[in-house]
Amino acid sequence: MTAQTGSAPQTGAQAVVANAIDPARRPDVLLRKRRPEGSQVSAWWMIGAFVFVSAAVVTLLSLIPGGA
Repeated sequence: MTAQTGSAPQTGAQAVVANAIDPARRPDVLLRKRRPEGSQVSAWWMIGAFVFVSAAVVTLLSLIPGGA
């Protein structure tokens, strides 16, 4: 056996990690906004989406006859 020198990975798993690509930046991922590195969506958008979806579910369920 010969010892590897330099920064070459010693196992296949290390090679996969070394060559990993951020899944959010893959070109084949649909419906995902590409943002610059380090930018984040405001937490208020997620809170607003939760409130909107919750209100929509309650409204739709209130239209079902025979409820309590």
